Amino acid sequence: MSKNLCWKAILSLPILLSFTLGGATLLTNARETTIAQGHGVVSGRYLAQHSASTVNPQRIYNRVWEIIKEEYYDQDYNHQDWDRWKKRYDGKLKTLDDSHKAVETMLASLGDRYTRFLDRDAFDDEKAQIDARLCGVGIQIGMDKSQRIIVIAPIDDTPASHAGVLPGDEIAEVDGKSTKGMSVDEAAKIIKGPKATEVELTLVRKTEKVKLKMVRDEIHINSIPTAKMLDSDIGYIRLTSFISHDANKEMQQALNNLSGAKGIILDLRDNPGGLLTNAIEISNMFLDSRSNIVSTVDKDGYKTPAMSDGKPVTHQALIVLINRGSASASEIASGALKDNGRATLIGQKSFGKGLVQGITRLEDGSGVNYTIARYLTPSDTDIHNKGISPDVLVDLSSKDYEEGKGPWWLDPDGPSAVRKPEDMKDLQLKKAVDVMHQQLEEKKVALGKAQSTNTSPTLGN
Repeated sequence: MSKNLCWKAILSLPILLSFTLGGATLLTNARETTIAQGHGVVSGRYLAQHSASTVNPQRIYNRVWEIIKEEYYDQDYNHQDWDRWKKRYDGKLKTLDDSHKAVETMLASLGDRYTRFLDRDAFDDEKAQIDARLCGVGIQIGMDKSQRIIVIAPIDDTPASHAGVLPGDEIAEVDGKSTKGMSVDEAAKIIKGPKATEVELTLVRKTEKVKLKMVRDEIHINSIPTAKMLDSDIGYIRLTSFISHDANKEMQQALNNLSGAKGIILDLRDNPGGLLTNAIEISNMFLDSRSNIVSTVDKDGYKTPAMSDGKPVTHQALIVLINRGSASASEIASGALKDNGRATLIGQKSFGKGLVQGITRLEDGSGVNYTIARYLTPSDTDIHNKGISPDVLVDLSSKDYEEGKGPWWLDPDGPSAVRKPEDMKDLQLKKAVDVMHQQLEEKKVALGKAQSTNTSPTLGN
């Protein structure tokens, strides 16, 4: 992909690595962990927050060691004796920073990119994404070709939209601090903040400087930013993440709004994953009969299938768009719909993450993500490090991206430009539309033949 396209939409919140890489992430606590049979869902209650002065650094380290010992999927621990870490730092951990560094070193020995320590800010950010809410001003920001922080768009009915922030505005300063040289994540970190606190953005609009003060508020994160009819027959739904608890509700609403469509294109491109429960529930909305959606395999090799209930929300024809950025929960859903013959997959091979993580909050407010299982598609395929191949391959070159023929939201002119899915410059989406029209026509012809046969007059003797 062209370097000019390396901007990303965010809501005044750094996007966490685990989701960028596709974390099928499940929320748990530090002491009460239960596996809900049939779904492989880890659940639990948060521990009360402890003040830093009452937290024992050694206890933090010991707790993480125990979690990995008891719950980690690979009981070979990357070809090492896990007990060797148990007493390694006894008497050496004087501060929470000491314990955090020791935990990071211990987890790194597992060689698992998805098992990692989260400091308190990172853990709170992760929880905010799951809760579908964060505190900020409600803007999507990115970086243009000149390395300036640019407003992609304000979110409707948020402090930013009420204050008059416009798409294309450059954010030159935040509370008087220049954003020059900042990354998108760094700028987002200082824009977000506690609810009811004030932040001032200095914007450059054409040649004019505009200063706007806003009071931060709770912002709802939409998992489905786009759901619309592309033409008279085809509905389009872009699902950007499975992480929010509201993702399945948003999908239900989108399908209801597009009930008049003859076919649906579900766009999972660049969807990095999220909650396993959401992948199961959303897949269930499309499956016509009682079918296996996904199976999880735990550390003991125990295989637990998750089944659909055979009561779909829709029977519409379905095409799913995937690419190399479709990971984890996206692969669970696309694998379930492909293996059950419910959807045609179009695009590129997916990322290839077939592992499930649990999340534990530690008593100082930090946390740890750790691999607890792997999953198999309904055909018992392990897609980890392999990905899911589309039924119709539509590969893209760097030139395609530069010419604006990639996913429609990746505009080559940068975040200030506006693209729409119906412009049909997006090669993968255009192919999906063409295939859907072909499938609908074939279905119409087949139905006409069946009706003709059923209504043919019977000749008497």
